[in-house]
Amino acid sequence: MRERDLIARLLAPLATSGAARGLADDAAVFSPPIGRDLVFTHDILASGIHYLPGDNPSDVAWKLLAVNLSDLAAMGARPAGVLLGLGLSPAEDEAWVTAFATGLKRAMERWGVALWGGDTVSGLAAAVLGLTAIGQVEPGQALSRSGAKPGDALWVSGTIGDAGLGLSIARGEAAPDKFLLDRYRRPEPRLALGQSLVEQATAAMDVSDGLLIDAERLAAASGVAITVELALMPVSAAAAARVPRDDAGLERLTSAGDDYELLFTLPPGVSIPGVTRVGSVVAGSGLIVLGLDGQQFTPSRLGYEH
Repeated sequence: MRERDLIARLLAPLATSGAARGLADDAAVFSPPIGRDLVFTHDILASGIHYLPGDNPSDVAWKLLAVNLSDLAAMGARPAGVLLGLGLSPAEDEAWVTAFATGLKRAMERWGVALWGGDTVSGLAAAVLGLTAIGQVEPGQALSRSGAKPGDALWVSGTIGDAGLGLSIARGEAAPDKFLLDRYRRPEPRLALGQSLVEQATAAMDVSDGLLIDAERLAAASGVAITVELALMPVSAAAAARVPRDDAGLERLTSAGDDYELLFTLPPGVSIPGVTRVGSVVAGSGLIVLGLDGQQFTPSRLGYEH
């Protein structure tokens, strides 16, 4: 499929925002409401690294958008639009690209965001898919990783470790489970939660590489120490049926990536319904993990490192 045909047939229908100018110009033009800060993020999904070559292209498109919107959620931002970069190999034929565009449309409608523009290239050895998401937030209100203070509590949304188990299923290493597989292939960015955390959370980030390693990163950014208590970890029924609730099992779940939940700190006495406290912020530096017996536990790994 020629680039102009791909744009006209599959991508132009996704450019529902006036900022996109019908994908007819060299760039998008966005006029944000007066008095807003703009928030930008860019993530890449590479075939064989971030998704499996045999994955449904509709799910790949969903995940590409979701992981970027999760970054906006971690900043408390409301999505405005996205720019798409498709680097395709011969394996991504017209049927693949058509299914990808269908999945992207479904995901954009799910989160109320439009395509503003981008670029395509073919002939790569393996597909590399990039997306830039642009969001907006009230001036000076964007969340950060760097504001956690001793005495704060550490909280997380959702359940942890499901996507890691889903990856095992996708690889054919474990028995099928639709819930776990969907948690890996079709994550849900916590946009509403992120926006509700503005002016409440002292620090926030999304859980992309594993709760433990991301908690360590939050601690480093804030110049504090963070204690994570494995006994408090929220685990889904599907995960509990496959992983023993012991220190080793909980280490497996908390070091798995692709959860795309929000990890954040709240001041003493502040709580939010529907999320789980999993630790605390203390003076010092680094990550402290407490096992089920309340004693310090040393994990063999913290998470995925690029």
